[in-house]
Amino acid sequence: MNGPETPGSSGERLLQQQLGTTDRAAAFYDRQVHPYLTPAMREFIARQNMVFLSTADSGGACDASFRSGPPGFCVSPDERSLTYPEYRGNGVLASAGNMTENPHLGMLFMDFTHDHIGLHVNGTVRLYTDHELRTWYPHLPTDPAPGRQPHLWVHLTVEEAYVHCSKHIPHLEPAPRPRSATDRNRPKDSAYFPEPAPAHQAPESVDAEADRTSWRDRLRIRQ
Repeated sequence: MNGPETPGSSGERLLQQQLGTTDRAAAFYDRQVHPYLTPAMREFIARQNMVFLSTADSGGACDASFRSGPPGFCVSPDERSLTYPEYRGNGVLASAGNMTENPHLGMLFMDFTHDHIGLHVNGTVRLYTDHELRTWYPHLPTDPAPGRQPHLWVHLTVEEAYVHCSKHIPHLEPAPRPRSATDRNRPKDSAYFPEPAPAHQAPESVDAEADRTSWRDRLRIRQ
């Protein structure tokens, strides 16, 4: 296994050998991958209003998510830490729940409008209440929405940070959210991806039922 001082996973290095990219990857690791946030990285994060998250539970089942807020909602108190608030959503807490089982977190900041560059930040996390984290970092931002309070703060200890190159990053123009009459016809989020209507099914034949019974018998034998 690679030690903590060696960027990249064993799987990365195996594929690099198979595909002949070992030297290119080594040059990238040496020049671009840091075990901390550089001053330029911290300035970049302070300007961003969105971040993509990658988590997995203890069994390795993955989940991707998205967080956004005013610029500076993700805070870097120092070069080795990064923190952001978790607010009340649908109550599922999929990302935070994964973190309680598996503390590894991948964050991807993407600038689609100005710099056209991305930043990967990976590390391990702990969850804190708003009161707990403000005890250590009293200057954390507050949400501009009246009465809106974080349920939790996700505090990341940085293990590696590196650039996501600008190639293929699309340019997006910021625009206000439309407030037209057609918005009233938009379905609610809970109904935006509806279940398909049940298709009409022909009655099963006697042979199909016999075949299904045969599979049940086989399963009993295996058990």
